[in-house]
Amino acid sequence: MAMVMASTMSRHHRFSQKMHRSTISQVGAIYYPTLAAIGLPANLVTLVILSRGSFGLTKGITRYLLAMAVADLLVVITDVIFNRINDLYFPTCFLDYTPLCSLKFVLVYAALDSSVWLTVAFTFDRFVAICCQQLKRKYCTQTTAAVVIGVVSMLFSAKNARWYFTYQPLYVINNVPWFCDVKVSFYDSAAWVTFDWIDTILTPCVPFLLILTLNVLTVRHIMVVSVARQGLRVQRNANSRHDPEMQNRRKSIILLFAVSGSFLLLWATHVTVFLYWRITQTYSYETLEDPFYIALETGYMSQVLSSCTNTYIYAVTQTKFREQLKSMVKCPFVLVRQLMK
Repeated sequence: MAMVMASTMSRHHRFSQKMHRSTISQVGAIYYPTLAAIGLPANLVTLVILSRGSFGLTKGITRYLLAMAVADLLVVITDVIFNRINDLYFPTCFLDYTPLCSLKFVLVYAALDSSVWLTVAFTFDRFVAICCQQLKRKYCTQTTAAVVIGVVSMLFSAKNARWYFTYQPLYVINNVPWFCDVKVSFYDSAAWVTFDWIDTILTPCVPFLLILTLNVLTVRHIMVVSVARQGLRVQRNANSRHDPEMQNRRKSIILLFAVSGSFLLLWATHVTVFLYWRITQTYSYETLEDPFYIALETGYMSQVLSSCTNTYIYAVTQTKFREQLKSMVKCPFVLVRQLMK
């Protein structure tokens, strides 16, 4: 049986699933439409609420969260809907025309990279705000946030443009090219192989390690500062039970750990599978029921889920966001009630 290359399947779906149905693809047939039905409105609602500017957080943080919501929305549209759902439910459609298929993967990778690295940028911004008081005033501003967001978006859009030239038609029917098949030169060329390594290390290995490291350093700093401030507070006022400064930072800290912690949890399987195949040099699988393929797809399912969770994190951790969300949910019912009067 033909061996299927796995090294470039970690981040996107191949045409093979169009012609083969496995247990994991049957799970995906339910999972991805559900994910789209939840993630699409969730990210749109987040964009509306954040754009109002009444979230209760600084403008710099709000800009990061807005950019992350846009990137997550693009991941849901391009990767979940145009890629996965299209593969599962529409074996042949206009999106499988090779030029459109190639463009689709460029958009998928650009959206995914932007979503991941904007999470890194947000985590670093909060790390500076909490742990680097001298740098905080200069770095943690809305101007810096805008520059970082622009650089990340342009950099990864440019980086992923090369994917358009990675594919060739799988079939040519009546002079019309169909589907996307990776060119043989992608595997043979030293330049392409090197770029593939760099590309995979950049997303998700480096972001995963950066976010994990920044969170560890942030937790360590918070513990040291909390102990110091508690001792100082006891010396100054034994009757005082509240520290206004620490309470003001509490929401930002909770938001940081919720967003970055969710990312680490949902990307852990994908990163583990990547390290496994690179270390063991397991670059292929024989069937779509192979445990390695199932692990790949499970990691991918968990990975794209991270593009749909931030709305619910905000609703749980941020009181003002929750109030805005309740108001939006009630709005249609209020309008219907007014029309019926």
